[in-house]
Amino acid sequence: MDAQKSLSGGDFQETLFQLQAEIRRDPSNVKNRVFLFQLLAVLGQWDRALTQLSVIGEMDDSALAMVQMYREAILCEGMRVEVFAGKRSPVVFGKPEQWLALLLEALRLSAEGEYAQSQDIRDQAFDMAPLTSGVIVDPDEQKFNWIADADPRMGPVLEAIINGLYYWVPFHRIRTIKIEAPQDMRDMVWMPAYFTWANGGETVGLIPVRYPGSETSDDQQILSAHKTIWQEFDNGLYQGMGQRMLATDVGEYSLMDLRRIDLDTQDEDAQTAPPAETDSIPQDGVNN
Repeated sequence: MDAQKSLSGGDFQETLFQLQAEIRRDPSNVKNRVFLFQLLAVLGQWDRALTQLSVIGEMDDSALAMVQMYREAILCEGMRVEVFAGKRSPVVFGKPEQWLALLLEALRLSAEGEYAQSQDIRDQAFDMAPLTSGVIVDPDEQKFNWIADADPRMGPVLEAIINGLYYWVPFHRIRTIKIEAPQDMRDMVWMPAYFTWANGGETVGLIPVRYPGSETSDDQQILSAHKTIWQEFDNGLYQGMGQRMLATDVGEYSLMDLRRIDLDTQDEDAQTAPPAETDSIPQDGVNN
């Protein structure tokens, strides 16, 4: 059985075994190297994935933009772990807001096991956070009065990787989100997205597909972002595993099913958007 057949069967560990054997037989095959990088990213083996990206960059100059983007994404995963462990704060897009400071404090308390106190502070943050209305344009047009991440650790903010930095972006700072349809294995980990900010600025970035810690799961459906489960850590406090879900007052949506969201936002403080390093998502010409 070769690696592609193992992947079709849904066995990531067997796929890894077969793919490594294929690379040993033909180390110069760039396509297999890209395949391996993507598989290692799905499995959360970040250091090994970085090594493969370095090799790909040395072997194929045309892949350098892709290598740079996903090297930054992997490094941001390390930052992300520390943020959800309550050890660091993300880069926040926009001026400081009290509700967002409370949300981060609640995250720190949750990481320390102070669930009841964290929930009280989180409730305060949600009461203070602005509601953002808009419309799910694609796949099916649905107007909504508010939107949030279904995981209460984030709620009114969206995780994003922009120009090599790990951001928390309040939904009221975004005018439009356009998300590319999944094509490659790496899209199980990070979805390419185009952002238009409330001030009219534009940039490209990546949205982490899976909730933090999903890469440690033994469930291949969680690893591949094909399902979402909710773990209760305390009375009424749930945390997601698997694919990110966005919630509105009319329904819930899996991130990978969404193509475009338009938000009713205004430029409140002339916040400068992160500069775009490119106006398109780098491609490597290899699909797996």
